Amino acid sequence: MIWQIIAFTALLLAQDASAQRGNPGSTAFLRFGCSQLVVERIDPLVNPGQNPSTHTHQIVGGNSFNSSMDPHTIDPPAQSTCTSCIYTEDTSNYWTASIYFQSPENGTFKRVPQMANGRANGTLLEQEGGLTVYYMKPFSGKNMKTTAFPVGFRMLAGNPLNRNLSTMAAGLCHRCLAASERTMGGNGAPCDKNDYGAFPPKPCPGGIRTTVIFPSCWDGKNLDSPDHRSHVAYAPGTHSQATWNSALAGDKCPDTHPVRIPQVMYEVMFDTTQFNNPDYWKNGKQPLVYSFGDPTGYGAHGDYLFGWKGDALQRGMDALGNGCSSEDCTSALKIQSGKDAIACTKAQIAKEDVGTGSWLKELPGGVQVM
Repeated sequence: MIWQIIAFTALLLAQDASAQRGNPGSTAFLRFGCSQLVVERIDPLVNPGQNPSTHTHQIVGGNSFNSSMDPHTIDPPAQSTCTSCIYTEDTSNYWTASIYFQSPENGTFKRVPQMANGRANGTLLEQEGGLTVYYMKPFSGKNMKTTAFPVGFRMLAGNPLNRNLSTMAAGLCHRCLAASERTMGGNGAPCDKNDYGAFPPKPCPGGIRTTVIFPSCWDGKNLDSPDHRSHVAYAPGTHSQATWNSALAGDKCPDTHPVRIPQVMYEVMFDTTQFNNPDYWKNGKQPLVYSFGDPTGYGAHGDYLFGWKGDALQRGMDALGNGCSSEDCTSALKIQSGKDAIACTKAQIAKEDVGTGSWLKELPGGVQVM
């Protein structure tokens, strides 16, 4: 079943408090930071082999990332020489679309930078830009098996063509952060009634947190599907984002997708504060646009490509509640320093100015805002 918002919030806060006290017994998720690997127009899931692809992405993870990521010819753990994620055995790739500020004055664009997220103890994760990754088990069904992804697995959450709240997938949302929430990213369940499907309609003093929650059930057969979604499913009871139901899964999968996989979730912290001039947010309009030309925010999406080494992810999931806390699973997994994760970067394959610190006359690739 799907956890009700209040029940989940209470449980999540209790788990975070337990983790701070050093008690890993109640933890049901891994949570870790991944620094920026590269920002460019490459998308091996939707546009394999295309250089450049249609729009700009922010990518983290293993540095074997390339335009095709052909599962028959590339093995990320074997071919990556480093990873921008804290866990050294995780050379998966995680990516989302970039957000741009469009000047109401002259129509030019500037990429909104990402910022580090907070730990449960109130300090910042050691990362530059990038995003925070969660791998979650069912919060009920303590003994229920959670099966790690197989080699070659990939999936997508959300739809970049969507421009309507009523058709927005569950588990995609934007949170307008108060200044006091800048470090911790806000409390409570993600994608609840306090969040927006669209971009927030007002300046956010602490920036914007974007959440992408992936399905938690797999058909047990296909590593991918033509739409990159059909081989996975959310647990029964998940509704569209318009109902503000959380997509976080409980302990039941549909018969069509009977295998319970780790539920992956991204948190991306966007530092929009430099664009908080009230003159930019007048008459109900906001100045943000996704790199694929979406000025609504309803087209938010995320891509996932599995790349954990050997049985590392399964070890980590099995250790949750049995020796691992949410942000420290050193009993089962190897952790590198934040400095080493930050140092793992790679040059653009699609070489171009993506508006990092500069102003562009148009979105990269000439993408039109619509």
